[in-house]
Amino acid sequence: MKLTLQLAAIYNLIWGTWVILMPNHFFELVGMEPLNHPMVWQGMGMVIGVYGLGYWWASYTPMRHWPIVAVGFFGKIFGPLGFIFNYLQDVVPFEFSYTLITNDFIWWIPFFLILKKVHTDYKWRLT
Repeated sequence: MKLTLQLAAIYNLIWGTWVILMPNHFFELVGMEPLNHPMVWQGMGMVIGVYGLGYWWASYTPMRHWPIVAVGFFGKIFGPLGFIFNYLQDVVPFEFSYTLITNDFIWWIPFFLILKKVHTDYKWRLT
């Protein structure tokens, strides 16, 4: 659990920094039109980076700080759902889905397993 959360923290901090410092780079890489307001994308980078701090702190005692893991897990579920909703309405191009692979999909199983262990070990009698 500790290693998973620390890897997620490092990834989120790197990704957030990249998006803040070079907001148009992702769009250039995938051949998408850059946003008219890069500040919105930079704000997303800031949020992802802050998640990284939370994951790092949670890594020291994951069983106690399971709510941080749960918030991250739900974000990793709802982000792709939001993409699908917008993609089906032709609001966002398919190329945007590339962000979902490393930001969301690869973390589904490890975060789920952490939360499952919390549930199994504590039977939801957490204080």
